[in-house]
Amino acid sequence: MAEGWLRHFAGDMVQVYSAGTHPEGVNPLAIHAMKAAGVDISHHTSNNIDDYMGINFDFVITVCDNAKERCPYFPNTATKSHQSFHDPANATGTNLDQLKVYIEVRDQLKDYFKQFTKDNFLSKD
Repeated sequence: MAEGWLRHFAGDMVQVYSAGTHPEGVNPLAIHAMKAAGVDISHHTSNNIDDYMGINFDFVITVCDNAKERCPYFPNTATKSHQSFHDPANATGTNLDQLKVYIEVRDQLKDYFKQFTKDNFLSKD
């Protein structure tokens, strides 16, 4: 969902790579929650962070504590940014209960990446 919002707000200004420490595919509930907000992430993939070790990033953004703790060291000048969000993949209960968690986190991520894009990529004129 984070990748979807960053792509949505920053568009062609950035090239986004998204990865996890234990990628398992894009959760259908995440796809559903984002689609309801007008962002299609159904074509996104779930990659392993090791796939990107040779890339010289400008930013490395982590959005959950587990990712921050397990994120490998990137030997470059990338600006590291961390904001902790509840991992909706840990939600329990019925499908509807879990979807509600995904929607809540989706909206938090939206606010965060809207501000992140404004602060880091949009003209300050």
